[in-house]
Amino acid sequence: MGAVLAFDRQPAAEPIFLDPERKNPLAERFETMLSARVVGQERAVRQLTGIYQTFLAGLNATNRPIGTMLFLGPTGCGKTRVVEAAAEILFGDPNAVIKIDCAEFQHSHEIAKLLGSPPGYLGHRDTEPLLSQENLNRFHTKDVQLSLVLFDEIEKASDSLWNLLLGILDKGTLTLGDNRHVDFSRTIVVMTSNLGAREMSALISGGIGFSVARNAKEPAEADIDQKIYRTAIEAARRKFRPEFMNRIDKVVVFRSLTQHHLRKILDLELAAVQERIKRSARTKFRFECSDAALEMILAEGTDYNYGARHLKRAVERFVVFPLSNLLATEQLCAHDQVTVGADSNSGKLTFSKRRSEIPCKEGGEHDERTIMIGNVQRLVPRKQSVGVEGPAITTE
Repeated sequence: MGAVLAFDRQPAAEPIFLDPERKNPLAERFETMLSARVVGQERAVRQLTGIYQTFLAGLNATNRPIGTMLFLGPTGCGKTRVVEAAAEILFGDPNAVIKIDCAEFQHSHEIAKLLGSPPGYLGHRDTEPLLSQENLNRFHTKDVQLSLVLFDEIEKASDSLWNLLLGILDKGTLTLGDNRHVDFSRTIVVMTSNLGAREMSALISGGIGFSVARNAKEPAEADIDQKIYRTAIEAARRKFRPEFMNRIDKVVVFRSLTQHHLRKILDLELAAVQERIKRSARTKFRFECSDAALEMILAEGTDYNYGARHLKRAVERFVVFPLSNLLATEQLCAHDQVTVGADSNSGKLTFSKRRSEIPCKEGGEHDERTIMIGNVQRLVPRKQSVGVEGPAITTE
């Protein structure tokens, strides 16, 4: 018999299991900040974060956009807000979005505003096309080399715009009127639509954009959201051709908002007003709302036909306008602390303040100021001791 050579076999290495659900720190930060700005739409936040992480990994296709998304849902539920919040996180500006209002493109000839006129047409060099490469890249930074393109209310556009999108969504390229090529491979394309809103209103007891929060059980709310999802998807399939729907990566149906979500949105809107005062008001001051005032604003700002937008209008009417009047009439000084309360008897908001340590003006003929107490004008000293409660003012 021949000799048998024996070789030492190395023991097989233990496999290292990986976690495909783990997020990149930048993507995790993006998701956290987006969740803080967008209330009640966790599904949309997760889907957009997933597309952003694909971009960070560099595995997005080079011959098509990084991601294409269709946002469906009732009016006032935050479809456009998601894109604006993403732009604010990535670029520091909520307006860093190439936004196409599709209501402006209901006729075929209006597509020339996006592509530019072909050579030979009068004035074809006078205006830059909206979808030029320079316009797409104008928000790029050293760290973030991507663009957010929003086609708002896509169902209102003409068939010519839908045909235009077929090439963008599939090949990631666009040819302008002067034969220049535009590369969409570093863009996230988002389309929003209110398709099926009328059918959704019949499903939601309480109106468009909201579900019943009081005495509602979790299964019932989940069942409503499932019905809304099916309704929105069916409406989109009836409206758009199969070749259009087949080119969309993610179809996200926004859920209905509850009173709990509205309260969080109210806090965000009031924080935005305070930031507006800090940045633009001539007189810097702070304000806070009591729980009773918050409940009154929330009650006035809940309109089932207009969604959360009506809440923002209520903040403008019941908080911003009265504060503007107080500033215009010099009833507020720098560093004042304003308290917004509620009068249960009159059903109106009240405004009071504590005097600041810094007087409004120093000495001279302006040591007195005129304020309204009820319907009577009175002169009061500008310099008063710290901690004295100011006159309460009611507003409609």
